[in-house]
Amino acid sequence: MADADTARLCTEIVRSVFGPLTATVASVLLTHGRLGLPQLIRFSKLKPRTVRAAILVLVQHNLLWHAQSEDEGEVFEVNIDECLMRLRYGRYVWLAEQLYGKSGADIVQLVLDHGKLRPPDIISQLSIYDPLKAPVMLTQTLHKLVEEAYLKPSTLLSHQSPREKLIRYEAEEKRKISGFPTAKELRQAKEVAQARLQREEEEAEQVGMKRKAKDHSHKSSKRKAVEEDVEVNDEVYFRVNCERFNVHIRNKLIETTASERYNECAGAVLRATLKATESKQRKLSDVRSDPTSFANVAMHLPDDVNLAAGLVLQSSKKPPTMTLIKEYLGILASADNPTPAGRAASFVSLGGSKVQVEFEIIARRLQRRVLEAVARERHGDEGVRIIRLLLDTGMMDEKQISKTGMMAPKDVRPLLSTMSAESLVSLQEVPKSADRNPTRMFYLWYEFVDLQKASTVHLRNLYKTLYNVAARRQAEQEEPNLKAVLEKRQRSDVSQDEERLLTRNERELLAQWEKKREKLTVLEMRVEEAVFILRDLGAFAINDD
Repeated sequence: MADADTARLCTEIVRSVFGPLTATVASVLLTHGRLGLPQLIRFSKLKPRTVRAAILVLVQHNLLWHAQSEDEGEVFEVNIDECLMRLRYGRYVWLAEQLYGKSGADIVQLVLDHGKLRPPDIISQLSIYDPLKAPVMLTQTLHKLVEEAYLKPSTLLSHQSPREKLIRYEAEEKRKISGFPTAKELRQAKEVAQARLQREEEEAEQVGMKRKAKDHSHKSSKRKAVEEDVEVNDEVYFRVNCERFNVHIRNKLIETTASERYNECAGAVLRATLKATESKQRKLSDVRSDPTSFANVAMHLPDDVNLAAGLVLQSSKKPPTMTLIKEYLGILASADNPTPAGRAASFVSLGGSKVQVEFEIIARRLQRRVLEAVARERHGDEGVRIIRLLLDTGMMDEKQISKTGMMAPKDVRPLLSTMSAESLVSLQEVPKSADRNPTRMFYLWYEFVDLQKASTVHLRNLYKTLYNVAARRQAEQEEPNLKAVLEKRQRSDVSQDEERLLTRNERELLAQWEKKREKLTVLEMRVEEAVFILRDLGAFAINDD
């Protein structure tokens, strides 16, 4: 069961794509939690045929999980993460075009439009206008997308709720423990269950590629050499692997952060370091990248980048490129500050002639920046000062915060109370005596011990903003005058000659609408970036808890 803001946003996403009837079914599941078909029909007040059709649509587009319950039979549950990923589908298509050209973008777009498809269906639909040359090129591009895990098989396991299976596996592991289980044994049982679930998912996704044997006969020998070749399995349905595309979004975000922190040349060196190991980066939960050599980084560096322009050199003679790369990697690794503070501010780590990108350190720093931005917007510089003070020093009482932060005591107490109500800070009670009398207690403020709770609170606010943006766009689009002009522009004759068949007032109205839509899209992208940092990159904080 999702909270109110997440449920409203997911319902709006489903409504904008699949219509109001399917959105009604999704809203019932988001509000009431997982339900069986009879309960779903009763709560939605729709015809059974309509509910079944909506379930088929949601399952086809990977928005619905099903599980087998002993009490209720088969029940359905909304895949909230997959629903929220639909906000990034446009970016996924753009990334596919950057990586594999227009054919890659067309394949990803078609699979996103249909939820899941088999390779013959993909090739037949995209090769209508060029049935001779297109199938060969599309087959090659599809093979690359599957091989690089941008498309993954849609198996029976991917339609079952992983939470349900994880709970069952944990219960099986706990039953193996004799006596009263300790905290260590419970933690080990949870780890074994997670490893078992991950192993099952990896084994299920291996059905996407199959091996084909080719026999080659040689005149000089009677033996036949058998050569194994890998090809895409035509009988398997494929879906888009969102996490693989999210890796590129993370890398671009890291590169932009480095460019803002230092300069464009440092960002180019970090981009080359990421590209050197990009083929092995499959999950966002990786703590750091695989080690790569300085020479490999130099190979992925563009030829037109002038690294000397970003450094102040002592001599007028330009140093070798490898020397400049080592200088930039030393800066990114904070080699001049070998302290915990320096490591917390680094982007990479150096070990001999190898370099690794520290994803976990960068993600924590990005999360801190987002939360500081929220505090600055709501509480000004004083709120940011308190957050940084508590993050650096730990627990402090009001007097210590007032003294160390150089703030008036009369301003600190109401500010801390307001920030506590917004889950920016938390309060810890430390009793002086065993009776826990409130008058004999220390009250210490601290910052984000429970990172999962804090991220959840701020994510709800961001989901509320995303819903408001979508609702505003829909309300603007439903305005009677604009709606009439948009319907007129969709006519085939008008779309071919808008300048002559649309009046000046209609063209001005369309121009105003385009500006509003552009502003709303930019706002949506900024909020979605903050969601990506707190939710997708927040996996490290959740795992620590």
